[in-house]
Amino acid sequence: MTTHVRCRHEVPLPTGPGGAPHQFSADRSETYCVHVCQQETVAVQHLLREIDGRRVALVTDDRVATLHAKNLADQLRIGGVDVALTSFPAGEANKSLRTACELLDWLAGTALARRDVVLAVGGGVVIDTVGWVASAYMRGVPYVNVPTTLLAHVDAALGGKVAVDHRSAKNLIGAFYQPKAVVSNVGYLATLDRRQLAAGLAEAIKKGVIGSPALFELITDVADRVLDRDLDALEGLVRASSAVKCELLAHDPYENDLRRPLNFGHTVGHAVETVTGYGPVLHGEAVAFGMTVAAEIAASRGILAPDVHDRLVRLLRRVELPVRIADLPVPVEPDAVVAALDQIRKIRDGRIRFVLPIRLGETAIVDDVGDDEVLSVLRRLSEPDR
Repeated sequence: MTTHVRCRHEVPLPTGPGGAPHQFSADRSETYCVHVCQQETVAVQHLLREIDGRRVALVTDDRVATLHAKNLADQLRIGGVDVALTSFPAGEANKSLRTACELLDWLAGTALARRDVVLAVGGGVVIDTVGWVASAYMRGVPYVNVPTTLLAHVDAALGGKVAVDHRSAKNLIGAFYQPKAVVSNVGYLATLDRRQLAAGLAEAIKKGVIGSPALFELITDVADRVLDRDLDALEGLVRASSAVKCELLAHDPYENDLRRPLNFGHTVGHAVETVTGYGPVLHGEAVAFGMTVAAEIAASRGILAPDVHDRLVRLLRRVELPVRIADLPVPVEPDAVVAALDQIRKIRDGRIRFVLPIRLGETAIVDDVGDDEVLSVLRRLSEPDR
């Protein structure tokens, strides 16, 4: 049956002065659900409801394809979904414009329509890359995140900051583009090693420091169980961390105000990732080290109480995250990190903001941290641990 839609507009012509500008306003409100579960069968049911009969283009990396994504695609097909699947090599080095362009070419060869769904199944590299591709393809197609690393569960899958890296800076090419939904099956985390789980804990610890003393206490209580892959502990952690991040994001989802507590640990962390070539140091490891540097600066300035500083460093050590340069998996020169910060400063119009902790749940965002101050802390963290 043919459907006709009648549209009628009677727009008056402007009557004001000839040189007066016209004003345009565009408001956008976006809401999506974060589903947390422990079994793939439950995750599939959440996905079927979110997909709602549309075609799916599932994108993952080669490692996750074997571990989870191929089976997930099969389960969706059993549920009646038309699924096309592709993957790209795993690792931060492949979070690149080249990978994104290859994925755009692949999407152009599928039957995907404007209201069909892209499914990003993987860790932060997959989610960041696929999210940006979804934002660009057909000026934006819906996408759903299915995280498979702890870091992606508690951080990368939430918030719609999508990007690929450039040789001059991490996440230089990107957008703000919110997912249609997030389906977090913590059962996937059973395949992770302790190092990957610890890297994910870093982002959860960050949220506890900047926005939720209760989350910090929860992590202190369950960290050992999380590293042992206890599903109940993992589900509780993911639910709590997701709720905290969503609340923090709600105040400014598009970063109109660049003074953001969520950047705690990321200033030096991104510089460490840059100088080590995006890969040898996991993102969570870099953030943990960056949090330590920021805490040292705050303690040196007298704005962070020694007991809070010690609690943070003690927790990071306990979950096997780097708090000194020797703890990083590859050698890092303090001068190289400061040079990378200078490059970041140029990109950010000559200014770098540091998030410095004051107490659990409170931070100061400052723009007067100089290279000498950072270098002094980095050199102190290069000395043998006493």
